[in-house]
Amino acid sequence: MQDITASEIAGLGTPHADAVAFHEKLQSVLKECGGCGARTWDLISHKLLRPDHPFALHQMMYYGCYRDWDSSRNGPPPAWTPSLASAMSTNIGRVLQRRGKELLGSYKDPITSFSRLYQLSVENPEVYWDMIFHELNIFFHVSPSCILDVSTSKDSESLPGGIWLPGAILNAAENCLVPNSKKKAKDVAIIWRDEGRNDLPLNVLTFEELQRKVCQVANTLETLCLPKGSAIAIDMPMAVSAVIIYLAVVLAGHVVVSIADSFASREISTRLRISNAKAIFTQDVIIRGDKTLPLYTKVIEANAPIAIVVPGRDTRLCMPLREGDISWEDFLGLSGSMDRAYEFNAVAQPVEAMSNILFSSGTTGEPKAIPWNHATPLKAAADAWAHMDIRPGDVVAWPSNLGWMMGPWLVYASLINGASMALYNGSPIGSGFTKFVQDAKVTMLGLVPSLARSWKRTNSVAGLDWSSIRCFSSSGEASNVDEYLWLMGRASYKPVIEYCGGTEIGGAFVAGSLLQSQSLAAFSTAAMGCSLFILGEDGNPNPEDKIGIGELALDPTIFGASTTLLNANHYDVYFKGMPHHNGKTLRRHGDEFERTVGGYYRAHGRVDDTMNLGGIKVSSIEIERVCNGVDGRVLETAAIGIPTEGGGPERLLIVIVLKDQTDMTINFVDMKVAFNLALQQKLNPLFKVNYVASVPSLPRTASNKVMRRMLRTQLAHLSRSDENVAKL
Repeated sequence: MQDITASEIAGLGTPHADAVAFHEKLQSVLKECGGCGARTWDLISHKLLRPDHPFALHQMMYYGCYRDWDSSRNGPPPAWTPSLASAMSTNIGRVLQRRGKELLGSYKDPITSFSRLYQLSVENPEVYWDMIFHELNIFFHVSPSCILDVSTSKDSESLPGGIWLPGAILNAAENCLVPNSKKKAKDVAIIWRDEGRNDLPLNVLTFEELQRKVCQVANTLETLCLPKGSAIAIDMPMAVSAVIIYLAVVLAGHVVVSIADSFASREISTRLRISNAKAIFTQDVIIRGDKTLPLYTKVIEANAPIAIVVPGRDTRLCMPLREGDISWEDFLGLSGSMDRAYEFNAVAQPVEAMSNILFSSGTTGEPKAIPWNHATPLKAAADAWAHMDIRPGDVVAWPSNLGWMMGPWLVYASLINGASMALYNGSPIGSGFTKFVQDAKVTMLGLVPSLARSWKRTNSVAGLDWSSIRCFSSSGEASNVDEYLWLMGRASYKPVIEYCGGTEIGGAFVAGSLLQSQSLAAFSTAAMGCSLFILGEDGNPNPEDKIGIGELALDPTIFGASTTLLNANHYDVYFKGMPHHNGKTLRRHGDEFERTVGGYYRAHGRVDDTMNLGGIKVSSIEIERVCNGVDGRVLETAAIGIPTEGGGPERLLIVIVLKDQTDMTINFVDMKVAFNLALQQKLNPLFKVNYVASVPSLPRTASNKVMRRMLRTQLAHLSRSDENVAKL
């Protein structure tokens, strides 16, 4: 670092005068810090580097500071380190300043005491969760008899982690709407903008206005005369109307069936059948730029029950409705004669009652139907409070959809915490969304790594002011060091809180914290209230501080986690065959994790035959079912996800076995195109085949199961090649 010259800095694209000034300041920092390392990087990243500096300069500084860093002794280098002042201003910091001695017995400061608070969250959940419910102002119609009843956990296959909040009665949606000390009636609940209107003022909805609209829809639902607890599907983009409908369904005592708007009709039909949905809210079309994408027609093709159809463009529907279906305008009109159309008494529910049915791909070819009860949303809100530090006055954006868990997560994480939810009705890839982040003054921006990759490639953040961002959060797929170094630099080096969990948990089991140093593409802590274990080669948990890689397992005592599945045996999926620890059967997750020096964690993908494509978990069997019918010359296929060199999401490889091994007429590029077309039409338009490889036969076990893990190991080199196809 001491040898870097102003000319070298200018050579990276910095104007000469700026390069000279930067070099002078750099020498001062190096003199102050006495060399390289974490302190040097902290000063350079916050006092020298600017978002408009060439990224090559950011890289030069980061890698220069850590040139002599020994990760094998020190762990991954920190990209962001909390100051004592910033830590004290967090939600956790403020609680510890008030109650640190009471909660922990002794207290020094929030950074020093964070690990002890985490231990309290897993060792004394009664105290921790009571504190959380108080901080979140959770309203119970009937308070629980206790926080956790473990009296039957050892003898219960269905509830090995115990019973949470026994006897409690509440409504999760009501907790999003009722004013309290965290949110006032006139506070902004939702900020939004439609794509193509990027220079128009933002739209806002206060909590009072949101509550009125939700109550109107809840009242109108009553006119459908559905039994309480009916499953009602939502297949829409995550716009304001979808959020209103979501909250209304839960408020009225029904169960949301979450369906992603990208699904083909076959996948929609599967989810409607499994959930036994009695009605569906959908949109006629989806407008993305100059494209009009059909949605209602897919719902019709799925033989959906009665549909309430929201216009995707302005206020008029683009097509005639199926007999028996209702337009959004006519649906709302049903409440016109009600005396109290904008008032609704929330349907109080036992805590174990279902509030939402979400789907996560398993390894059987049919998606697992995972019910959220009324405690699961509290887990989402608690994670946001503790790990992303979401608080009143914040503006929270996380491009997602109600069909994936981060959609409902965003609803509860923002509204229960008194923050504003920021929704962009359009594609998050382009400059329209990145400008929305600026204009809405987003304070917490969530994303999947592929978004950062796209923004970096197109430079769509250039010239924008992202200084309002206090932190990022990342979930859905493995992140990349350089891409997230670039991302942090766009907001003057605000931290990225990595966040990993699952639909069946309603949040995370491993995350980051604003009270700990954050390293790129790494998790700094197990999530509050969660204990995780890495299994050794003998299948048993390693000591908690042991460095190594292995299959991840979870302590079953996780607040809000699933206890049942609609279409599978919950015990068999998550607990059967798992080791015991401290008298409890550990919970299966299925990811391979690494614990590093310094107590950080890194994710290494799935250990089973489920892969993660662009943040969407999908089983190999689902993909193979489609690919096997694409070309009659193919005997069988195997779908595997292979890691990208340098980190990042898995890339999809289709391994084929030809019926005629001597056939030289096969065009593998054409076959790749055909696989892509079939997957996007029949499974999900977001899936993409990166490679096709031909092998004489698939490796199998003695019981004839395909050994996809062996294929993944043998063919991992494809991620380091520019070749699209290979014949092996």
